[in-house]
Amino acid sequence: VAVRQRPQKQDQAMQIETTSLPGVLLLTPRRHGDARGFFSESWNRKTLEDAGVHLPEFVQDNHSKSAAAGTLRGLHYQSPPMAQGKLVRCGRGALYDVAVDARRGSPSYGQWFGAELSFDNGRQLWIPAGFLHGFVTRQPDTEVVYKCTAHYSAAHDGGVRWDTLGIDWGVAAPVLSDKDRSAPAFADWQSPFTFGGRA
Repeated sequence: VAVRQRPQKQDQAMQIETTSLPGVLLLTPRRHGDARGFFSESWNRKTLEDAGVHLPEFVQDNHSKSAAAGTLRGLHYQSPPMAQGKLVRCGRGALYDVAVDARRGSPSYGQWFGAELSFDNGRQLWIPAGFLHGFVTRQPDTEVVYKCTAHYSAAHDGGVRWDTLGIDWGVAAPVLSDKDRSAPAFADWQSPFTFGGRA
């Protein structure tokens, strides 16, 4: 999937890239490294707002670890009024992260965007509310850290089957939870999201 990159100054603290899905962004914080390792501001609201990017308030941070490469989690969502936007990054290892536009009436409804996120590349994917989210791990013991714009709510939690949207996950037989294995197909699912509607 093509990504259009905004012009960037050499000293810019955050590289911001738009994607084929309006609203979905790739963010890459600058790393300051030396012989000891590196330092990076993984999240700075002022930096983004100075660049014209205004994200909602984050209220919860999540951290997951997947022991085996090829572990697939998704496609997940929370329905309104508990819909979540997510800022996802890789704390260890590598993963392929996917967002799917699930807003009925959207010009890009049912379309997806995927990106490789890893500890090495430092990339983050911003996925707004109204999108499905999932990822598959590329390395053992991969850790995923993400910020959420709404608290977890079991009553609003849902999923769509991972293999019903033509997404190229790069794995034929992923490690799945029972919940993800039995999720409905996208074509049989009634989205709770509407284009331009409040989450």
